[in-house]
Amino acid sequence: MGEQVSDGGRKTAKAARTAAAAGPASAKKAAPARKTPAKKATAEKATAEKAAEKKATAKKSAGKKAAADKAAPARKPAAKKASARSAKKAAPAKSSAALKKAPAPRKQVVAPKKATASVPAAPAKTVAAHPQGESRTALVRRARRINRELAEVYPYAHPELDFENPFQLVVATVLSAQTTDLRVNQTTPALFAKYPAPEDLAAADPEEVEEILRPTGFFRAKTKSVIGLSKALVEQFGGEVPGRLEDLVKLPGVGRKTAFVVLGNAFGRPGITVDTHFQRLVRRWKWTDETDPDKIEAAVGALFPKSDWTDLSHHVIWHGRRICHARKPACGACPIAPLCPAYGEGETDPEKAKKLLKYEKAGQPGQRLKPPQAYLDAGGRPAPPLGAG
Repeated sequence: MGEQVSDGGRKTAKAARTAAAAGPASAKKAAPARKTPAKKATAEKATAEKAAEKKATAKKSAGKKAAADKAAPARKPAAKKASARSAKKAAPAKSSAALKKAPAPRKQVVAPKKATASVPAAPAKTVAAHPQGESRTALVRRARRINRELAEVYPYAHPELDFENPFQLVVATVLSAQTTDLRVNQTTPALFAKYPAPEDLAAADPEEVEEILRPTGFFRAKTKSVIGLSKALVEQFGGEVPGRLEDLVKLPGVGRKTAFVVLGNAFGRPGITVDTHFQRLVRRWKWTDETDPDKIEAAVGALFPKSDWTDLSHHVIWHGRRICHARKPACGACPIAPLCPAYGEGETDPEKAKKLLKYEKAGQPGQRLKPPQAYLDAGGRPAPPLGAG
């Protein structure tokens, strides 16, 4: 019994020691249950502190945001502009796609042909721009309209050299170089009275011919030419003036210009007479930029039917002598001013321009002593003989 008690006591003591040894650990395990209120307080305190920090941080961030918002207005439009630009950049893709689908604008580029064709109706001052981009068709139309207008202004246009036969015409045309037709017309009556046929002039004394031709200028060279061509007519063509271009240009002093004058006015065969007036006007009108007479003849001839060539030459030459002068054209009195690219080079005031007109347009005598009746009927006056008045 005692042993049991002692054993029990020992067991109890051992258990107590064991419990004492295990006490701290178990106490630790059990402690949380006891310390929870303190930790809760601590946690609540920490939570409150964190909340306070968050509020402070939020206030700071709110202040920064407000400051940023104040500075932001300058940036926002930029963003809007950027978005607008991006929208615009995106837009051409649609429009280009639309253009590819509908190539209608290309057809509109051809449309100005009608406007170019109606150039004659445009104001004179605006016409100058057209020839730069003028099509071939528009040029032909404009050139032919100018000729039609001039035909109405000069319905009596004719060669302004007095002649009664082809021989007189070829001699007078040779003499007209470097002088006026008026001066030739005043000189040839005496020449043809003394030497009426090629045979007579071919056998003439050069000194006597020179004396007659002195008023025309360059009389020695001209004497040599007319005597030489008279001899050629007698020797090669039986004293008759040939009616072919290739034969006429073989005569001394006869070039293409003289040949076409003879062919067109003595034989009724079309030809373009490219004299100084003709050259000046066709370049002013932008019919051609050529300066060589043969090239001018070819370029202008291509604009008109062959049947118009002779009358065209008369119209252009008459206009050059009466209105479209070399130094001071009378632009203000010009009937084809709306068609002329060179309008404004001369006097544009109508009253001042009228004072620049010559011959019948100014009420003055013409160049022929014996003009056609149509010219006289139109109000033209014959020129006075040499030495008169």
